[in-house]
Amino acid sequence: MTATALVDPHAPLELEGVEPPPVSRPRVLLVGAAFASAASAMFIFGLLGVYLNQRALGRLHGGTWLPQAVHIPLTQPNMMMATMLMSSATITWMVYAIKADDRRHAYLAIGVSMLLAFAFLNQTAYLYSLISLDVHANQQSVLIYTVTGAQLVMMVLAMIFVGLMGFRALAGEFTSRQYDGIAASAMYWHTAVAMYALLWYAIYVTK
Repeated sequence: MTATALVDPHAPLELEGVEPPPVSRPRVLLVGAAFASAASAMFIFGLLGVYLNQRALGRLHGGTWLPQAVHIPLTQPNMMMATMLMSSATITWMVYAIKADDRRHAYLAIGVSMLLAFAFLNQTAYLYSLISLDVHANQQSVLIYTVTGAQLVMMVLAMIFVGLMGFRALAGEFTSRQYDGIAASAMYWHTAVAMYALLWYAIYVTK
């Protein structure tokens, strides 16, 4: 007859050399960032829908949309698109570096991403100076500034979000076990890049 030891199922298992599973916390920040990304994207979709509708009506009635004196170059928007794609790659690098507990490369990725974002803002300001649209003269200028300006605000918010999460990572809050804040900021950044890609084609390429 063998004796069977009674084991309390609620007692913690203490196995030598085995780490306990990480304590999971609610991913409130990640879910909130998903809602914020969706809301920002829907807002820009709505503005772009108004722009495209007015452009279609203008071409239907007048044959042209932009005034003859307005010329939108394509070189600057193309460079801005390339800059955004590079920043998307460096933001992805940031997430993978945190997942690997490689803080040095994570901070480097954040710095490069911020530099690219500032370059994007600078290129946008230069493009505005080349176009020189008069918001008091026609509705085309108002619509273009409104749609592209909304995406600029979204990009600035993404920079602030990534910067804040970078400071939290510097304080040691994010590791390979828990990196929801970093992933959330990357999600919003990628959404801002996707929105610019949409505007790049709808406004700058097809004009």
